[in-house]
Amino acid sequence: MSRLKSLAPLVALVGFVVAWEAAVRGFAVPDIIVPAPSAILRSLWFGVKSGIFLHHALVTAAQAALGFALALLAGIAVGALVAESRLVAKALYPLIVAFQAMPKVALAPLVIIWCGYGMGSKVALAAVIGFFPILVNTVGGLRSCEEGKIDLMNALGASRWQVFRMVKLPNALPYVFAGMHVAGAFVVLGSVVAEFLGSKEGLGMLILVANSNLDPAQGFAVLVVLGALGYLFFALIRAAQRRLLRWAPAEAVVEA
Repeated sequence: MSRLKSLAPLVALVGFVVAWEAAVRGFAVPDIIVPAPSAILRSLWFGVKSGIFLHHALVTAAQAALGFALALLAGIAVGALVAESRLVAKALYPLIVAFQAMPKVALAPLVIIWCGYGMGSKVALAAVIGFFPILVNTVGGLRSCEEGKIDLMNALGASRWQVFRMVKLPNALPYVFAGMHVAGAFVVLGSVVAEFLGSKEGLGMLILVANSNLDPAQGFAVLVVLGALGYLFFALIRAAQRRLLRWAPAEAVVEA
């Protein structure tokens, strides 16, 4: 039974692709409107075989990974300040929430102006988009710590730093990982959006090239590669979560 459940996503995917292929061929839909999965597969095979997709995927992945690292460091640091200081929470947190409400696509041109057309702008926008989910989950995790544990540490004479490091931060880690799962998808999105506005490399640039060449099959093939890249980020974060949170009970692990 469990084997059938594990195969269910694959069966659903195969059924969707077969239905798509049949609909395109049955209704004679032009490739310029909706390409058939077989055409997308050919374009995907050519891009992989020629090494074009690998090269540009590595560029986007590097930008997204650097942006994720910055978002993680900043999210945990600012989240700790917000959770531990009422003054910082009252002064800074509303501004961060207001900033998060701004559409990041509108912010992207400014990031390009400030950081240029190189890798810096892509990393910066990826970090900005990935920052907020990690921040919110860090704050929630730190504030969710049981008061009894904190009181016990205080009774044992622990300093504020020791309470934070030994009790609050481990308690917040499942929440932080939940934010990391969301941020892992967002950083790829941020990198691609920045590539749309100006780049010589990356998967976002390949999508623009496919659109300018009126080649939607290549565009869909790049989207498949982007999906695989996003899943790779998710899988790596999940693997790190399972390795670092082996001590945590299953009910304490917050799923994304």
